[in-house]
Amino acid sequence: MDTLERITRGLDSAVTQCEGPDAPPLLAAAIRHAVFAGGARIRPRLCLAVAAACKEDRPELTDAAATAIELLHCASLVHDDLPCFDDAATRRGSASVHRAFGEPLAVLAGDALIIQAFNTLTCSASEQPERLPALLSIVASAVGSPSGIVAGQAWECEPRVALALYQRAKTGALFAGATMAGAAAAGAEHTSWRILGERIGEAYQVADDIRDAAADPEEMGKPGGRDVALDRPSAARELGLADAVGRFKLLIREALEAIPDCPGAADLKAHMLAEAKRFLPEELSRRAA
Repeated sequence: MDTLERITRGLDSAVTQCEGPDAPPLLAAAIRHAVFAGGARIRPRLCLAVAAACKEDRPELTDAAATAIELLHCASLVHDDLPCFDDAATRRGSASVHRAFGEPLAVLAGDALIIQAFNTLTCSASEQPERLPALLSIVASAVGSPSGIVAGQAWECEPRVALALYQRAKTGALFAGATMAGAAAAGAEHTSWRILGERIGEAYQVADDIRDAAADPEEMGKPGGRDVALDRPSAARELGLADAVGRFKLLIREALEAIPDCPGAADLKAHMLAEAKRFLPEELSRRAA
């Protein structure tokens, strides 16, 4: 079974648990829409790649960690799109959850996804319970405050914030959670994997800032120009497009250098280089520079 099949199977199993005869039908539909409207599954693929590099011995636990990471990411997108934040009409090329189901169900769907992420983790660790505390702590830290994605969203409500701090919380934290969770699920030491996740997460955010400023909204599957419209911190705005491209390339180099010593380091490096091309295609890089 390939990586994407593993991720899809895990997500479908988790979402199915939120459905059934006793579940409110519209809430169940909103949850499924939030998870299966599309998406590159970058974070769970990174989680699985790190676990493979560490020679995973419990694929079911790795799958649960990857699923939890993606469910939390999907929850953050649902909440990020709400009128009180970005008021985005589309996400991943489809209607955002609040546009398709209304604001109350969007809030509840995001909340349900957060709970289901932790439920997925706890239900999968029966054979390796000693690995569960680290996984729960890693995932909770990546999501909450003071430096997870909730804090990253909250920084948008502050009058000013340093760009690096904002990006480290809003984007880098969950990428760091993905790398650390992949190592922890495989039974490896996980703290040394934080820097890799933070660097690749910041690189992804810089690429997203460049896409917001320079890419066609049709290519992105969401509206462009939102950073300027919402006066949000952005590498493209702060550095200029050409220097933002340079920053992206530097972060990718630093990410590759930060890969800890592990049996599958070469394969992981190849995965990271392929992801970098997906983050910022060469054509867009040239256009921006």
